[in-house]
Amino acid sequence: MKSMEIMVIDDEPAIRQILAAHLSRAGYSVQQAANGLDAFEILAKGEIDAAICDIKMPDISGIELVRRTRAAGIDTSFIMMTAFASVDTAIEAIQAGAADYMVKPVRNEEVLHRLLKIGDMRGLRAENRVLRSIVMGGKKDLFGFASPVMRDLERMIAKVSPTDSTVLVTGESGTGKGVIARRIHQQSPRAGAAFIPVNCGALPENLMESELFGHTKGAFTGADKARKGLFLEADKGTIFLDEIGELPLQLQVKLLHVIEEKSIRPVGSEQAKRADVRIVAATNRDLPQMVAEGRFREDLYFRLSVFQIHAPPLRERREDIPALVHFLLDCGSKRLLDGAPIAVDPEVEELLAAYDWPGNVREMENVVDRALILADEGHVTCADLPPQISKGARAQAGAQLAIEPGQNLREQVRKFESAFICKAIGEADGDRRAAAQKLGIGLSSLYRKLEEYETLGLVPDGAELRHEPRQG
Repeated sequence: MKSMEIMVIDDEPAIRQILAAHLSRAGYSVQQAANGLDAFEILAKGEIDAAICDIKMPDISGIELVRRTRAAGIDTSFIMMTAFASVDTAIEAIQAGAADYMVKPVRNEEVLHRLLKIGDMRGLRAENRVLRSIVMGGKKDLFGFASPVMRDLERMIAKVSPTDSTVLVTGESGTGKGVIARRIHQQSPRAGAAFIPVNCGALPENLMESELFGHTKGAFTGADKARKGLFLEADKGTIFLDEIGELPLQLQVKLLHVIEEKSIRPVGSEQAKRADVRIVAATNRDLPQMVAEGRFREDLYFRLSVFQIHAPPLRERREDIPALVHFLLDCGSKRLLDGAPIAVDPEVEELLAAYDWPGNVREMENVVDRALILADEGHVTCADLPPQISKGARAQAGAQLAIEPGQNLREQVRKFESAFICKAIGEADGDRRAAAQKLGIGLSSLYRKLEEYETLGLVPDGAELRHEPRQG
């Protein structure tokens, strides 16, 4: 694994230097130490992936060095070397935490073979961490959109996903920018590697740099062990930088360097590490305005916005609302009700479709979860909706029944009744008999009311309610 940092630890200069030179020619980054104490100082920084270490050394033994390293929480894999082919020594080294064991004189090809095995093992451990993250964090199902604007968005996602282009996703809070970022990752060649979401607005500013780029042991107060950082955790995968507009200016400079140089320098380290990471950023802020005000670097903005995708709010794509409600109901039922079947009153669907959803999909998910919790026996009614939606419905109904000045109760009732009957006839495509049945009155009563409404001038303009529809 060519990206590993290697250390050769041996008190014999010739052996140490020859082995280090061979590893360097093989493409590894190599450091050397002549004794255990010097080696521990370097290992404590947390930058060494694998150490090839002699067991017999003058100050502390290689086995003692392994023990100290493990006790300090340093994640370095050890391959031990000794001139004494003792089974007991080999067992002691493995028990101390060594990964492998070789007998001197070691062959260069054998050392490279052992390092490849170490690299594979470390890669599997990293992969297991990612898989645990997926299992614990949950991988949300994907939703198929109906609106033209979202179908265009999906086309843009399909175009940019196979590339390594940096992507900037813009849109209001709750519009699903994180879902878009995850789709880009899942449709990319990096789909088998890690997807690391980072909320830049939630990271404490004094810890933001070490969280993103890592740190060495002792780099600052409280850094009792080395940390890789989220960028290196996302190596070969995708990092999603949500709320990128909250990134402080000094970190914007470092992020720009990461994009341009493809390398990371942990806090307290003198060495940069290669990072093969695809960056997807998102914001609900006006970045061009922030650039004009000097609060966001223009060069970083241009780097991030190579390919922009805008996530439209729900009020601009109402075609998606009915299917999205049912999708969230199904997901919520699996999560909250063990997958129990759900029934929804038609009035509920009408209210949800008419609501403006200022909080977008995030608000809808909260509303649906609340309704599922309150629903009796899986039956969602208007009573299960939050006040901001039910109040809106009452306000709309109140507007329709607004009392006009100078009209008494009888006149108000006639006006409402005429509108109600006109609506029923329209829904019946002009069929008076069907409308009368729906209204629960006789056909003759319906015609009598229509005559009265025409006389009083209550029939809407253009309506010919007394005439039957054409037959055939």
